[in-house]
Amino acid sequence: MNTGFFAIALATIHLFSGKVRFLTKTLHNRCLSFGSGVSVAYVFVHILPELSQAQVTFQNNVNIGLSFLEHHVYLVALLGLTVFYGLERFASKSRQHRQQVGNANVTDLSVFWLHIAAFGIYNLLIGYLLVHREESGIQSLLLFSLAMALHFLVNDHALREHHQKRYDKIGRWLLAMAIILGWLIGIATKINQAVVAVLFAFLAGGIVLNVLKEELPEVRKSCFWSFTFGTFSYAIILLAL
Repeated sequence: MNTGFFAIALATIHLFSGKVRFLTKTLHNRCLSFGSGVSVAYVFVHILPELSQAQVTFQNNVNIGLSFLEHHVYLVALLGLTVFYGLERFASKSRQHRQQVGNANVTDLSVFWLHIAAFGIYNLLIGYLLVHREESGIQSLLLFSLAMALHFLVNDHALREHHQKRYDKIGRWLLAMAIILGWLIGIATKINQAVVAVLFAFLAGGIVLNVLKEELPEVRKSCFWSFTFGTFSYAIILLAL
């Protein structure tokens, strides 16, 4: 039951990620940038190459002769990126509006629930993929879990920034439970490989967007060298194993 241990570990990240705030601001930003770099390396060195195999899996399991299916899995990855970009824009606009009308620098309640629902599905996929990944084995499980653990630290920082106390009181608990629920679904059922390929692709697009939105804006005060170190050190590990 290795996957159960990792599901609990990833859920715990959500529950205690706020504790890293004891770090100095500079060190905190460097840690987040390092985590972002590891996540990006995992996507580009491990997930994107696996999308090629996922595409073959999809085509072998879905007998539909439409030409656009030739790139179907990649379109799903693009959809994942677009969906999470839209969510980020909703949250940012909501905070700006509330600031303009004199309210606190926090999102509307409706945006909070939309954000948590979307990331709940995101975590559900991650929990499921702990059990049913494109590539099985303990090594794949370790690499996937480490990348997702650091990715959650980055995501939690952004969600806490948008939703503040609501995230600590409600959001983090729901996201932690979503991972466990996704894992339980994975243990109890096995979805068609074509569906797994599509889920994998959607997750890849979401990870790329959620990492880059934290690294690119100047106001994030991210650290280029920490990001670079995280990217290339983890890429080397992925290539060596």
